[in-house]
Amino acid sequence: MEEKINALDGVRSATITYATKQLRLDADQPEALLPEIQRICSSIESQVKVVPKQQRTAGGITKTYILENLGCANCASKMEKRIGELEGVTEATITFATKQLRVTAADPDRYLPQIREICTSIESQVEVKEKNPAPRSGQNTDSHSSDTVVEKAKKKDQLELAGIIIGAVLFVAGEVMEHMGFAEMATLPIFVIAYVILGGSVLLEAAKNISHGQVFDENFLMGIATLGAFAIHDYPEAVGVMLFYRIGEFFEHKAVERSRGQIMDAVDMRPEVVNLVSGNDVRVIPAENAMVGDVLLIRPGDRIPLDGVILDGQSRIDTSPITGEPVPVTVGVGDEITSGCVNTSGQLKIRVEKPLSESMVTRILDSVENAAASKPKIDRFITRFAKIYTPCVVFGAIAVAILPSVFTGNWHYWIYTAITFLVMSCPCALVLSVPLAFFSGIGAGSKKGILFKGGVSIEALSSVKSIVMDKTGTVTEGNFQLQKVVTAGAWTENDLLRICASCEQNSTHPIAGSIVTAAREKGLVLDKPASLEEIAGHGISAVMAEGRILCGNRKLMDRYHIEMNNVKKDSYGAEVFMAIDGKFAGYMLISDTIKSDAKSAVSRLKAQGLHTVMLTGDSEDSAKAVAKETGIDEVHAKLLPQDKLNILTQVRSKHGAVMFVGDGINDAPVLAGADVGAAMGSGADAAIEAADAVFMNSSVEAIPDSIAIARSTGRIAMQNVVFALVIKLAVMILGLLGFANMWMAVFADTGVAMLCVLNSIRILYKKR
Repeated sequence: MEEKINALDGVRSATITYATKQLRLDADQPEALLPEIQRICSSIESQVKVVPKQQRTAGGITKTYILENLGCANCASKMEKRIGELEGVTEATITFATKQLRVTAADPDRYLPQIREICTSIESQVEVKEKNPAPRSGQNTDSHSSDTVVEKAKKKDQLELAGIIIGAVLFVAGEVMEHMGFAEMATLPIFVIAYVILGGSVLLEAAKNISHGQVFDENFLMGIATLGAFAIHDYPEAVGVMLFYRIGEFFEHKAVERSRGQIMDAVDMRPEVVNLVSGNDVRVIPAENAMVGDVLLIRPGDRIPLDGVILDGQSRIDTSPITGEPVPVTVGVGDEITSGCVNTSGQLKIRVEKPLSESMVTRILDSVENAAASKPKIDRFITRFAKIYTPCVVFGAIAVAILPSVFTGNWHYWIYTAITFLVMSCPCALVLSVPLAFFSGIGAGSKKGILFKGGVSIEALSSVKSIVMDKTGTVTEGNFQLQKVVTAGAWTENDLLRICASCEQNSTHPIAGSIVTAAREKGLVLDKPASLEEIAGHGISAVMAEGRILCGNRKLMDRYHIEMNNVKKDSYGAEVFMAIDGKFAGYMLISDTIKSDAKSAVSRLKAQGLHTVMLTGDSEDSAKAVAKETGIDEVHAKLLPQDKLNILTQVRSKHGAVMFVGDGINDAPVLAGADVGAAMGSGADAAIEAADAVFMNSSVEAIPDSIAIARSTGRIAMQNVVFALVIKLAVMILGLLGFANMWMAVFADTGVAMLCVLNSIRILYKKR
């Protein structure tokens, strides 16, 4: 198949990976070649079906689209509801923070015309486009179109700002003339012109939306409110309120765009181009064109563009963009290198191991975007609340305008009060602030090497009461190291280490390997034993120049009747005892190394009011020693994989919601069974897949960091909701009492929305 597909016109290269059943195609118009590729494949193997790679779920295929010019969070929730109601669509999710629509259906593209019709009927300027898998910045053929989009957006902002300034000048002129005693006939034309400049686009958009059946939108409500002010001859009020509204909308829009940009800049580290080494030449090519096996040049200061292996050079790599770890790592020939990290010193040549679509930088971006689409309970509640809130306030405004006026006869006052209600009836501040807070939390986590798999994960994490951790690979490094050598005679520590390493140098046991490694690190010369016998389950008996050597466990010493008086174990780990010519010579202590940040991390968890538990299949002595060293509250040892889930259930019933942190393939069931599962980035793929959060740096400090981010995110989301509702309610009450005007109402709408946006992005700047 691969050979025939490569022979097609327009195909630069085609690679079929049998293990993953994937065809990678490099061509100008891959989709146009799909029928011909399908014909080739089915002619060779009739049952083969060629399907463009997309995310598959039980409900069908999930495809992502971009909603360009999406500007209203409340409108986005309306679009989401109507698209989700289409027959055959299993699920539809719009993420306002990323302007992305995710549709799950048997064939999502079939619904594209209906989706476009729905979106434009709610917000006329919205364009639905397929998500471009290429890097965000324009390169190659896309550069012109990308620049055009940026230029259009810039011109639109400039025109909007110019309109606001002209309207403001006319408003001030009208106010000055009115205070100078000019007649209404002189000031009215100025106020009308100012209103048309400021509110013309708002009224036009409202008319379009009404024609599509969208009545209770922000433009209509604002139009009715200000036209109502004109009707009661409050011309300056009508123009001033529209001016304040446009200013608030402009700054709210810029705040949202800025927050989007800040978050996406933190996670979107995909390269635009790479330096391809071709013989003695270096060519600059688009990053998505780099293939597995290509050699790339990376200069000092460059970001590593793709995952690969170093072929030439030595340098120090700043891994903080990926792992959050601030200490640079020294790398050299043969070392694997991860995209997104920064080359700080030497020049490197690397061999590409993964294309752009599979490299770490793309995986991180996809993870963040997918996470943003997973909405927490509070977000779903606010969306439902907004549907009730707006009609209630609108009908309340009608009641305020009519009922008191009938009894008091003061129509002017009560209509004005009702207008303030209408201005505040748009729920954008509520609908926008919650998802943006969670999206900021996801971005803040990614900056520290913590990948949350959704707002649901953050929400659950903020309410956990206990942390259950696996030992090996989570609290400890997962590698055996020689901790100390204890002598019991005339032999020095180096003598014992050299003799033992000489006996163990051909063994594949991890403990033997740690002894040999320690000896070689000290520069000790190892001898070859004259004879050697390995005694299963006991150790080694060998003959060397020093005499008959025994090295092994306590059972080996007992077998040969070696006296070991007053030998007390004062640290955890495995002991290797030694005897020379029948006399006890000393012992070595080998253990898994506790992570350097484990103690401080556990201390922080306790300060956060969390109960800590460690589970392990290791011996009880080792487990208790690690728990004592790190300060962990509770420890369970000698556990089988199924036992861990039982213990976790017990901890949950006693202390409340549980977060489990692990890294092994045997941890996957426990990760899935916990309220929140977190996997170390160095762990097994099955564990990472089952987890709700992934700690890329495999650091224990990531646990309290993730808790802190989750709690902060939850607090800020709740602050936004309470702040928006309290301000709106307060202005309504003040309006009923006669103390509020439309200016305050506009602040309660656009001003509050902008403050909620700014409050949301605070998470990005917190140190912890």
